[in-house]
Amino acid sequence: MLLFLVRNSLPFMFVFAVLGFLLPSVSVAFFPFLPIVLFALMSLTLLGMKQHELIKRLRSKEVWFYSVLHSLVFMAGVGAIGWWLSFESDLLLAAVAVAATGSLFATPAIVRALGFDSLQAMAMTIATTLVLPISIFITLIVFQTKQVELDWGSYLMRLVIFIFGPMLFSFLAHRFFPEEILSRFLIKISPYTILLVFAFPFGLVGSFRLLFNQDSIMALNYFLIATGLCFLFFIFSFVFYYKKGKAIALTAAITSGNRNVLLTYSIAGALLGPAFLPLAGALQIPTYFLPIFTRWLNRTLLK
Repeated sequence: MLLFLVRNSLPFMFVFAVLGFLLPSVSVAFFPFLPIVLFALMSLTLLGMKQHELIKRLRSKEVWFYSVLHSLVFMAGVGAIGWWLSFESDLLLAAVAVAATGSLFATPAIVRALGFDSLQAMAMTIATTLVLPISIFITLIVFQTKQVELDWGSYLMRLVIFIFGPMLFSFLAHRFFPEEILSRFLIKISPYTILLVFAFPFGLVGSFRLLFNQDSIMALNYFLIATGLCFLFFIFSFVFYYKKGKAIALTAAITSGNRNVLLTYSIAGALLGPAFLPLAGALQIPTYFLPIFTRWLNRTLLK
């Protein structure tokens, strides 16, 4: 059964988003456990990567240029579109906050499942996460009127736990364990790390279902906006990087389409307004449809 899930992991990500929508009480109950899954996924993913190669990628100007595109450029674009479409202030704030959000920590595992460069995706993910405190601060200053008091302590703690913690764990593991033993362990465990990704769409979509139960028309509007945002990020990044090659373009596109809304909410919380969590929940369905779409697009471009 596990092998079947691994071999069909991309469509099952979407299936678990649908299951979370159908089982909202279970989804909401599972939500508090997502940070634990996040840490486990980051640790296992980084364990299979060479740390010096990852640091080398992080020193690349291209990675940091991408992080600016991923956040500041899309924030300006989404803000302009939301203003043009006359979004309510709470919804506009939520939409721009999504644009400010770094890439999902599950992205490298998804990119690896697609057969692309997971190390590059990891470098992009870390860079966009490090830019997040600046981008979310700008978002709150421009798009909300309350006094901005970011929880910097919480952010720094999560930064250490979810990025530097797994990097240190990986460094120590490679330092103190023979490479032969680590290689055997990774060969056995690596195929199953993708299963941890299923937890994110399942645990986050519950808040959207609660909105759907209260006001189905509003929920539909949120879903359409979330889908539009997801594909805007994906298509723009794909077109922007297309001249650099199909693999790079698709890696940038899927990395841009995936957004770590859980971490953004952990940093800013209620300052993001009442529209953020329902929009973040609605975002899970198109987000986890993207890997399926990307695989289809990759096969189409090979013809």
